Amino acid sequence: MRMDLKSLALPGVQHLQPYQGGKPLDELERELGISGAIKLASNENPLGLSELAKAAIEASFENGARYPDGNGFYLKRRLAEKLAVCASQLTLGNGSNEVLELLARGFLGEQHNAIIAEHAFVVYQLVITAQNATAIVVPASSWGHDLPAMAAAVNEHTRLLFIANPNNPTGTWVSLASIKALLQELPDTVLVVVDEAYFEYVNQPGYGSALELIDDYPNLVVTRTFSKAYGLAALRNGYAVSHPDVADILNRLRQPFNVNSPALAAALAVLDDDDYLQRSIGVNRAGYDQLVAGLDALGLAYIPSAGNFIAVQVPGDASALYEALLRQGVIVRPVALYGMPHHLRVSIGLPDENQRFLDSLCRLLVGGDTA
Repeated sequence: MRMDLKSLALPGVQHLQPYQGGKPLDELERELGISGAIKLASNENPLGLSELAKAAIEASFENGARYPDGNGFYLKRRLAEKLAVCASQLTLGNGSNEVLELLARGFLGEQHNAIIAEHAFVVYQLVITAQNATAIVVPASSWGHDLPAMAAAVNEHTRLLFIANPNNPTGTWVSLASIKALLQELPDTVLVVVDEAYFEYVNQPGYGSALELIDDYPNLVVTRTFSKAYGLAALRNGYAVSHPDVADILNRLRQPFNVNSPALAAALAVLDDDDYLQRSIGVNRAGYDQLVAGLDALGLAYIPSAGNFIAVQVPGDASALYEALLRQGVIVRPVALYGMPHHLRVSIGLPDENQRFLDSLCRLLVGGDTA
């Protein structure tokens, strides 16, 4: 009898399910033999790369045969200036996903647990499970994080507590005051990880970046990404801000050249491209209003969102409607994996993309052609 080689893997890894990203455009067009499809599935920036990023990427190819700067010196120096932190507090990652994984690898063992919210970003569960640690899932409140309940779930074995602010896929958010209250209640042995991947898009009263609290709470970690508002999703670049002792542990774990040269150069360029950032924010706010008006006209419920996406509640089987939209050349995101089987998450795109989604949705709902 042949040996089951999967049984040789670590226990936590054996229980993992691969992360499922949004369906790629070329895959859909190849499968259905169509062209001109649109993708509103992965919360990407619809503006594409900024011109400054393009120029920086092209210039970086001059040294394409050389390894990148493993320490990301210039990017970390600029980030430190912009965020008013020390470079010793920064950890660069191959997207902020890698930083989340480094936190789990550095601070979770099989004897530990981590606290996450119901409907929270699925990567938290993945990185916890990979360490064979226990994920304590706290029920959501109005689709969002219930911070008092999450604090109550902490015990002597807890090492990490994840807060997505705003949360993906619900778009919900928590106030800076509530994060501060949570930090005041928790022991220093619990690292509170505030994932601010969508920070730049938020325009809500009471919201504030947890970076404002970083000097007062050594157990606070804030993660961010260049994939969303800065439009660098393909290049994979994110970072964490933490106490230098935590950053030191993360930097011991990360691969020496985890962020490539084009990603370093593009991130350095877009940090100073305020015009691109403001256009990204403006397109997102206008697109949100456009989608909300259209969903209201269709009589569909949705979760108010502070990010660049909206979770829409649809009648009947959301997976069937997702498949029907694919046949219309429109890619959105089913979120049953997040405990939301009756919702679809739609990313906010350009005006014509948003309208195409709404028109396709209307045709399918009115015609009932979701088989």
